[in-house]
Amino acid sequence: MDACNGTRIQPFAKEDVKKTTILLADDDRDLLESVQKLLQSEFNVVSCVSDGYQLIEAAKLFAPDLIVTDISMEGLSGIHAARRLKSEQPNARIIFLTVHDESAFVAEARKVGALGYVIKQSANTDLIPAIQEALQGRSFVSSAARQ
Repeated sequence: MDACNGTRIQPFAKEDVKKTTILLADDDRDLLESVQKLLQSEFNVVSCVSDGYQLIEAAKLFAPDLIVTDISMEGLSGIHAARRLKSEQPNARIIFLTVHDESAFVAEARKVGALGYVIKQSANTDLIPAIQEALQGRSFVSSAARQ
């Protein structure tokens, strides 16, 4: 099932229940599709959403093992959505996938409780390791954001 196809919140395929479930949020539909393709062999992408409000709704609906979200989205930003999610679901595992490599954004992501911070241009090499670390309760920051 292509969870990133279309704009409505869609359920995951039952045959993939044993895989780690991931919810994706980004306002760039092409990026969502490429990230889903990157992850689909190891993980089950339960849904793709395009803003922070949908992210909160989908997180409640699907209770994913992990959330990968952009910071800058229309409506409610990923940072604000993560803050709300962590207040309601303190054990939520969140990774930011973003273009922002400035230390202030990394600090804010840590402040809201994110376990990972991946720069989009490094997604092909950093996202899966970031997910694996987050699933173990450890943090990961792309090297481009550590400078």
